[in-house]
Amino acid sequence: MKARRVVNLIRGKQANEALAILKFAPQAASEPVFKVVQSAVANARVLADRDSVAFNENDLYISEIFVDEGPTMKRFQPRAQGRAFQIKKRTSHVTVVVATPEKEEVR
Repeated sequence: MKARRVVNLIRGKQANEALAILKFAPQAASEPVFKVVQSAVANARVLADRDSVAFNENDLYISEIFVDEGPTMKRFQPRAQGRAFQIKKRTSHVTVVVATPEKEEVR
């Protein structure tokens, strides 16, 4: 999956706008990134409830989002005449930081 292409679409946008973009993006990586952004918004809501802070979801924006390389699983595909080809199943780590204009960085 080319997750960095999807992440570049939503960097710096409002959280609701980013979710709408991801919902209709044709890339395969848009679904996992959608879930991560949705989780970040939910985490911000929980932190605001815990701290008894006034919270408006429409104010949230994606202040920071990046994709790093995760662990690679190595598998082997049997081929003809006793050979084997290596298959690398790559993974990635997506990090999202949402913030409101007056209060910075809720991870």
